[in-house]
Amino acid sequence: MHRFFLFLSLLFAFHIQGQAQQKLTLVLPSKSPERVSFGAEKLQQKLQAAGYQVTLVRKDQLKADPSQIRIGIAGDVLVQSVTEKSGKEGFVLHKEKGQPWFIKGSDASGALYGCLELASRLQPQLPETLHLTDQPEMVLRGTCIGIQKPYYLPGRTVYEYPYTPETFPWFYDKELWIQYLDMMVENRYNSLYLWNGHPFASLVKLKEYPYAVEVDDATFKKNEEMFRFLTQEADKRGIWVIQMFYNILLSKPFAEKHNLKTQDRERPITPLMADYTRKSITAFVAKYPNVGLLITLGEAMEGVGQDDVDWFTKTIIPGVQDGLKTIGQKTEPPIVLRAHDTDAPRVMKSALPLYKNLYTMAKFNGEALTTYTPRGKWAELHRTLSNIGTVHIENVHILANLEPFRYGSADFVQKSVQAMHNVYGANGLHLYPQASYWDWPYAADAAPKRLLQVDRDWIWYQTWARYAWKANRDRAGEVAYWGHELAQKYGLPLEKGKAVLEAYEQTGEISPKLLRRYGITDGNRQTLTLGMLMTQLINPWRYGLFTLLYESEAPEGEMIIEYAEKEAKQEKHLGETPIRVAEEVVEHGKKAVRAIDEATPAVTKDQEEFKRLRNDVYAQNAMAQFYADKARAAVAVLRYKYSGKVEDLEKALPLLKSSVAHYAELTKLTKDTYLYANSMQTAQRKIPMRGVNATYKNWYEMLPVFEKELRTFERKIDSLKAHTGATAQQRLAFKPATVQLTNASYFPVKAGESIYADTLAKIVALTPELKDLKGLKMSKKQQRSERTTLTFRTDKLVKLLVGFYNEKNPAYLWAPELETDASANDYGQAEIKISNAIQIEGFPPVHVHAFTFAPGNHTLHLGRGQCVLLGFVEGAQEIPVFDGGLAGNQKNIDWLFE
Repeated sequence: MHRFFLFLSLLFAFHIQGQAQQKLTLVLPSKSPERVSFGAEKLQQKLQAAGYQVTLVRKDQLKADPSQIRIGIAGDVLVQSVTEKSGKEGFVLHKEKGQPWFIKGSDASGALYGCLELASRLQPQLPETLHLTDQPEMVLRGTCIGIQKPYYLPGRTVYEYPYTPETFPWFYDKELWIQYLDMMVENRYNSLYLWNGHPFASLVKLKEYPYAVEVDDATFKKNEEMFRFLTQEADKRGIWVIQMFYNILLSKPFAEKHNLKTQDRERPITPLMADYTRKSITAFVAKYPNVGLLITLGEAMEGVGQDDVDWFTKTIIPGVQDGLKTIGQKTEPPIVLRAHDTDAPRVMKSALPLYKNLYTMAKFNGEALTTYTPRGKWAELHRTLSNIGTVHIENVHILANLEPFRYGSADFVQKSVQAMHNVYGANGLHLYPQASYWDWPYAADAAPKRLLQVDRDWIWYQTWARYAWKANRDRAGEVAYWGHELAQKYGLPLEKGKAVLEAYEQTGEISPKLLRRYGITDGNRQTLTLGMLMTQLINPWRYGLFTLLYESEAPEGEMIIEYAEKEAKQEKHLGETPIRVAEEVVEHGKKAVRAIDEATPAVTKDQEEFKRLRNDVYAQNAMAQFYADKARAAVAVLRYKYSGKVEDLEKALPLLKSSVAHYAELTKLTKDTYLYANSMQTAQRKIPMRGVNATYKNWYEMLPVFEKELRTFERKIDSLKAHTGATAQQRLAFKPATVQLTNASYFPVKAGESIYADTLAKIVALTPELKDLKGLKMSKKQQRSERTTLTFRTDKLVKLLVGFYNEKNPAYLWAPELETDASANDYGQAEIKISNAIQIEGFPPVHVHAFTFAPGNHTLHLGRGQCVLLGFVEGAQEIPVFDGGLAGNQKNIDWLFE
């Protein structure tokens, strides 16, 4: 037996030695695009690593030789004997026994991808024959990097980050860029999006506005060098760089010189702002004509309206066209219109006659990953954009419900890409980092050396890229493929690699299901992995429930409050229920733990990373159990709302205790392994707790909150048992404040009073806290046609209470919504203070928000649409958060936990 193994070893050694002597010649046309040369060089490196002696020559004609690998584009003499054809970015690999290899690309990118494909087929030698034709399904397959931070820079607000070495040292790291671009080309991504609020003031100088530049001369030169380096390196890899920006956002020195705000959503377009923006775009296009533009019309300017159309067609497109004229170029660089907080179909209808090379983009599941069965009005918007006739791109955005844990469910990703095609009709992918978007290039792990996202989240980038190239792949083959990939990474037998895949796919269902059945929003104002308060589960309306999450980004089903109401009325349940999801996520967690434990003893490579992956699986299992028990407790608590029986609360108590115990375990698993749960660490985060100055970003900060919630609930149950009929603590009426406001007409905020100057609509009922206020009587007609503007002076801190109608109607002013408006909390107004606070004849219920103002002179722009200005209150007075109960919900039970 020993001699037999010795013989096999010698035979293998002779085989390797023979292979090392095998010679190959890579043949390129005498003149070939840099992209093709880059592909040939990558293939040469892989062949040499496999033991081949490789020579690279450039000739248009030469005698055929089986040791040749001929590389070219359709039409090149070298590959003209290959008759097979492929589509855009496609390739043909052709090899007959005794004949040369042929790599024939339909274009330069196709030849590049053909080289990469052949290199991937070294096992360890090239196959003797091969006939393969392949091409991508999606036209654009891109990733993005945010040139942004988890915090605001001094004196600035959201999205305002000039390109400087101090703020973004990684931006000037060429080796890091090469690493990232190589990852992209290996996965056949062909577009890279750079996200920044106003990049122009870091990259171009304007003759008319020289003072607008936001960086010093030395930094400006560095930025020029890096941008040229990045675009050149990207281009040789077949990657199109696209610069994103927001509207209307001005450079800080420009804004200060003209006594303007850098961004103000409600301001009208002025000739000065339009001229500055147009000239900025002109200069950028003239300087970087091959760089695309991604435009966000919403957030920093008023959302849906004529302003969007005008800004796009009269400022942005003319700016691009002016830039092309400056350099005498006729080829239009692509422009991507982001369908966020704008009427994109309307904008495109006006824009297409002016500019042809347009694309559209919209979020796949909002700012999360929730379902591969999108539906409803959101799906209809995507289909409408897809049917315009241009390419529609799906944006997998932020992923606020996934961070910071690793995500690698190939099954979920594949089904999502299939839905992009089949439900949305889209043909492009724009992929955000899986976690820590605001903290690029680092991951949130508390490792001895900060982990890079490009390394940690390799499987995230690889899964989306694989299915963007081809979505419909056989499931059994995919399990084998990913099992092999994971086995290679961790030094495992194939079956153990499949076990790791199973762990990924089981945990991959947990966060999506939790958010789509229990969440408040699909946006990044909620950090799902940090948990939720009981009041957020039993009264989501109070926290600004974003109903699109349930109507379009989830399968048909019920929220917790809907489920409890149906239970009380003994009605039939519909679709995916909260209790079913509680059972399912617990099962997913158990299966994931079993699978990862099955693989653990066999790991022989990258053991530290595997430990981190295993810990993530355990953490998500604990999170699933926390949510499951808390959701069951919430249903029991809501049962009390209808029954009035303390026994129902007592049934909820052990479930709530169990949820806190599971959260304690989650805290233990994350305390020393993660620096934070969420990478956006500003006041825009609201759920479960308001994140001011990077607070409430860790589980250990939230555990005391949940423990206190439990203790409060226990006390309230004891009080109810001791004092039958106990109710919520009575709150005091708000104290009105006086401000200097010219030409104001007031009305007393009480039942029977008319609230508008030009209609008889009267207050029917209101929560008692508002009864002493003096409201500002406005014109309904004027509010609908013009932006509501208040100019006033105050000598002390005050709060203006504004009532927003709880209905999405073009006639009504929409409530502050961080999902679409990054400035929605500039005055602390994003949170609903009193939900269902007022009933007015002929109108929906009114939610009350509070705008806070320091002493001084102020001008507040509220935008078009009806609202109710309820008056000013003293700023020092606390405005508690509660439900007024004037929308059919007469019994408020939030007080059980507060």
